[in-house]
Amino acid sequence: MATQQHAPQTLNSPPAVPAAVKTASALWLTAVGAGAFEAALAVTGALVSGSASFADLAGGLGFRLAVFAVAIFMAVRLRQGRGWARIALALSLGIFGTISLVIEPIRWLLDGNSLGQAVAEADAMSFVFAGSRIVHLVAVLGAMAMMFAPAANDYFRGTPRLPRA
Repeated sequence: MATQQHAPQTLNSPPAVPAAVKTASALWLTAVGAGAFEAALAVTGALVSGSASFADLAGGLGFRLAVFAVAIFMAVRLRQGRGWARIALALSLGIFGTISLVIEPIRWLLDGNSLGQAVAEADAMSFVFAGSRIVHLVAVLGAMAMMFAPAANDYFRGTPRLPRA
């Protein structure tokens, strides 16, 4: 069995990116992918049903594309050790993004609707959308947790973490 050998870190070399930060970055990219998929489903549904034209949807779609682009940029910067990206992701998408993902279902439930009834009446597209939304939410929550894991905190502080024996 081959073993991996790593070059020793010198004083001038940047610290190795910890697994927690790599995972957080990947989870943010997963969240972007799920968000893009959800947007595509919503646009397609609106266009097919005739409830909206592309012109009606263009503004919202443009806003989402801008958010996706900024999120990708920040996820890459996060992996590169930019502390500002961690804070920006946490405040913007971690807090406000999470609220935007859950506010509509919470309002729907508070209006007296039943989850059981929704499942009974759901079609295939509803299940696909709900599945994507769950992936999206889990990716955001996971990224938030990984961004602030002890190894990530050390990485963003520039403190090397010695491997355990």
